[in-house]
Amino acid sequence: MNNIKNHIILVFLSFCFVSVQAQTQTNKVVTDTLTVLGNCGMCKSRIEAALDAKGIKAAEWDIQTKLLVVSYVPSKISLEQINQLIISVGHDTNSKKAEDGVYSTLPGCCRFRENPNTHTD
Repeated sequence: MNNIKNHIILVFLSFCFVSVQAQTQTNKVVTDTLTVLGNCGMCKSRIEAALDAKGIKAAEWDIQTKLLVVSYVPSKISLEQINQLIISVGHDTNSKKAEDGVYSTLPGCCRFRENPNTHTD
């Protein structure tokens, strides 16, 4: 009887270890850098606000370099979904272009296609 009990405890502990290990890998944070077009502080606010989503841990867009550094959990959100969030607010990325209708709703100073680098604040 003790052997069976010990065996059950061992199996249970093994299962717990595997579950914890899988959960740790599932919640692993990855950081990527994307080019995102924009011109000014309003663009920065819009881009970063669009990335206030489940699975995204941090997002910082640099006005000068046009680079977005985003830290996220791939099991919760994909890089494809991150690109989609950005283009949904009118900004192009290095892999996707925002729809013209959405882009046209941006304020004049934010229209990077017509006015590249017009603002640096």
